[in-house]
Amino acid sequence: MDNSQEAMVTLRGTDQVLRELSTSGSADSLVDLTNITKNEDVSVYELHIEDHTVAGLLYTEAGNRVTLLATSVFPEFRGKGLAGKLLRGVLDMLRTEGRTVTLTCPFATAFVHSHPEYADVVDPSFPGNAHSRRHGRH
Repeated sequence: MDNSQEAMVTLRGTDQVLRELSTSGSADSLVDLTNITKNEDVSVYELHIEDHTVAGLLYTEAGNRVTLLATSVFPEFRGKGLAGKLLRGVLDMLRTEGRTVTLTCPFATAFVHSHPEYADVVDPSFPGNAHSRRHGRH
């Protein structure tokens, strides 16, 4: 991992996750400027605004299943709903590819709980934290 990725803030606290989820709609003005890439060298889905990496989602792969490990956002881009935009894009991409996910990332778990339209992407045999309400909304 390069120094810029080490500076990302990992979303893991319940309050932090809920704050980010509550602002997930505010990234709409950035829709035309963002894109998501899969950086296989470091196993990170990356969200870019123009040519700047602003957020990342660490993953592992086992066959057709992708385990979502941790979501990170660079501090200067926090609070803009970009982590939610990244999760939405990755889950849409994986659904299109016919792949499933295992959730170990607390933010991804909370995101799926808040967006039940993504429940079909969660691997029924290996859901990870998908059934945990610990980090989701109650």
